[in-house]
Amino acid sequence: MLNRRTFIAAGAATVAAAPAIAAPVAVTSTTMLKPKGKKPRIVIAGGGWGGLSAARHLHAQGADAEVVVLERNPIFWSLPMSNKWLIDVLNTDYLLHDMIGPSRKYGYELVQTEVTGIERDKKIVRTSQGQIDYDFLIVAGGIRNGYDAWFGNDEKAIEFTRRAYPSGYTADAEHVAIKNKIHNFKGGTMVMTLPPPPHRCPPSPYERACVMAWYFKKNKIPAKIVILDPKPRIMPIGGGFKAAFDELYPDIIQHIPNAKVKEVDPFNKKIVTTAAEVKFDDAILMPPHQAADMVWRADLIGKTADGKPTTWAEIHPTMLHAKEDPNVYLVGDVMGAVSKQFGYYPKSAHVANYIGKIVAIYIAQRLKGQEVKTLLPDNLCYMMVSGEPKEAISVQFDYEIMPDGTISQKQIDIDIRSADLVEEDHKWAQRMYGDFLA
Repeated sequence: MLNRRTFIAAGAATVAAAPAIAAPVAVTSTTMLKPKGKKPRIVIAGGGWGGLSAARHLHAQGADAEVVVLERNPIFWSLPMSNKWLIDVLNTDYLLHDMIGPSRKYGYELVQTEVTGIERDKKIVRTSQGQIDYDFLIVAGGIRNGYDAWFGNDEKAIEFTRRAYPSGYTADAEHVAIKNKIHNFKGGTMVMTLPPPPHRCPPSPYERACVMAWYFKKNKIPAKIVILDPKPRIMPIGGGFKAAFDELYPDIIQHIPNAKVKEVDPFNKKIVTTAAEVKFDDAILMPPHQAADMVWRADLIGKTADGKPTTWAEIHPTMLHAKEDPNVYLVGDVMGAVSKQFGYYPKSAHVANYIGKIVAIYIAQRLKGQEVKTLLPDNLCYMMVSGEPKEAISVQFDYEIMPDGTISQKQIDIDIRSADLVEEDHKWAQRMYGDFLA
């Protein structure tokens, strides 16, 4: 089993195989990260699926510009496919990827640093190593966990929950903690709270429950997994997941719908929801998701009709830039609502990759003085529901512009689990990795 030391060693080995990234330097408010050249500069804040996809495709689209990616992590950790890694269906090498090689191959500069602020009026991004100015900015910071929705400003409860019951929906060591939690579980009640929509990779919490249940069943661990779901039913791929729960894990998985969290007591292992009050032996507690800190610091969060923050970036639904700033683009999970029909694009790696490519095309067209023509993404997700035999289900989303200019969504669930979908999942992952990491 992979432990924390092995995980860190694997990450260190990946970084060691590539040329060293410059070490952080002492920072003052006027320290320049790098001087401005003659070409327009495109700064990408965040090196995940969306940010790296945009970086990879800018020069491919003929953007005659300097491209700089700011990313705090030294290696790329793939959240898609990570649920399978939790139960050893995939090894760590499948998820860890070098970022330096692709940056050199595709002609952009990668800087390992933390984004600490964005001043749009000055076109400056502040980082832990200094500030950098831009002509275009792509914000691709992903999500943050909104523990304040449960605990307000109680930092003690937030930190305890983060350490004891990690969510595992950002690219960090929480996945190691969850894997160890699963492999060391001796039995009892394991609770999973699902974030209210929109949240990162909508079907993945159900997949996580399935792979955990398969592992417990295989190893004869007397476990019960209680899913506290704020939605009225399982969605998406509701039929496929319900069949898996009922047919494969009837004595292990209990799904409770309409279970909106009212109170979490991590110290006494108790959760109160609108549907039930549950005590647990262990848990994976997923709080509400929100746009990353950098979006808040850039003052790009949308507002509801009554003036409250939507917690997601307010964007132009088709041009994908900030509603009030055409030189700042939002890519991936940070994006706000785009349609009155369905609200948000799925916050998935597939969408982030696609949106990154679209934004690269848009910026290249603008730099060339061309008309920017509307493009739309699609989405595709595969979810494993059994480890032996290996079987998966899937969901596809297609989009089109309606005559009134709004975006419509068509959802296609494949509820019949099959080994073919597992094979398709691996092909999807290799195709995606090859698009921007090879």
